Amino acid sequence: MQMPDSLRPEASASILSALERHADNPSAFLALNRGNEYFTCEDLDGFVCYRVQGRRWIQFGGPFAAPDCRRELETRFVERAHSQGCKVIGAQLQRADAELFAELGHTVNQVGASYAVRLPDFSLRGKRFVRLRNKISRALRAGLEITEIEPDKCADEIEVINQRWLRDKGKHTKELAFLIGEIGGEWQPLRKLYVGKVDDTAIAYVSYAPVHGSRPGWLHDLSRRLPDSPPGVMEAINSQAIQDMQAAGTEWLHFGFTPFTGLDSDHELPTASPMAARVVRFVAEHGDRVYPAKSQLEYKSKWYPDVVLPEYFAFDGGLSLRSLWSVAKGTNII
Repeated sequence: MQMPDSLRPEASASILSALERHADNPSAFLALNRGNEYFTCEDLDGFVCYRVQGRRWIQFGGPFAAPDCRRELETRFVERAHSQGCKVIGAQLQRADAELFAELGHTVNQVGASYAVRLPDFSLRGKRFVRLRNKISRALRAGLEITEIEPDKCADEIEVINQRWLRDKGKHTKELAFLIGEIGGEWQPLRKLYVGKVDDTAIAYVSYAPVHGSRPGWLHDLSRRLPDSPPGVMEAINSQAIQDMQAAGTEWLHFGFTPFTGLDSDHELPTASPMAARVVRFVAEHGDRVYPAKSQLEYKSKWYPDVVLPEYFAFDGGLSLRSLWSVAKGTNII
């Protein structure tokens, strides 16, 4: 018989079911990434996704649970962490999650925002999309062909793109972890993968993950290209994916979380740390070497998002250097 609460080492059909029924975080599908762990309770409908980093349990999103279970599930998860001498860090929290963490006494600060485009009325027509249309046209004139494809049919080409993309970022650059998606694994059939080729050679790809909740659709997740790809390749791939999504009746395309963007003091909660807010704003203005937020925001802004959602981090027991170090290590920022 399962214990009343349990720590589970891998995702399962029950985890997926709870996510599909209860998740309202546009990036929730990332909770199914390999390497994540899960906290569940036999008498509560839902789960908590997390990874252990030293004495910190880094939680992805809030509790993915039925509304009447969310507070109790989160409380038990924090208690379990404390019983093992650990503290909880909440990462990539939506507003409702942030409010719950604040009610439980955690330090909660806005760290960035996520962006979304409503697709039924979306069109690239009009003056504001002139530059975007021109970039897409340049890529297509260079011979770009775009195909939705299964990863196992282009696994070697995807790996070549990944390796060259990472090398181009610098020898000390690591692949981010935890807060981005993946390709392959048990849940790949639920994702979409679009690959761009020139002269039958794969030069770029974009992976999309399903989104449930109040703004259902797809998440523009992993995207990579060869350093010498023609301009406009990523835009052309995304434009083709949008057309396919619109044909299928999709409501929303989400561009995901970008740290250090969309910051607004009106978004902060009463338990926010003034020092943390100052640090986040400083990095937003001067921290391109820490994280390329400006270039990410520039790409997302090209599509003129209809919705900008604040996202938060929360710190059990207050903000500390050890907690910040755990986040940096757990996500491969350093």
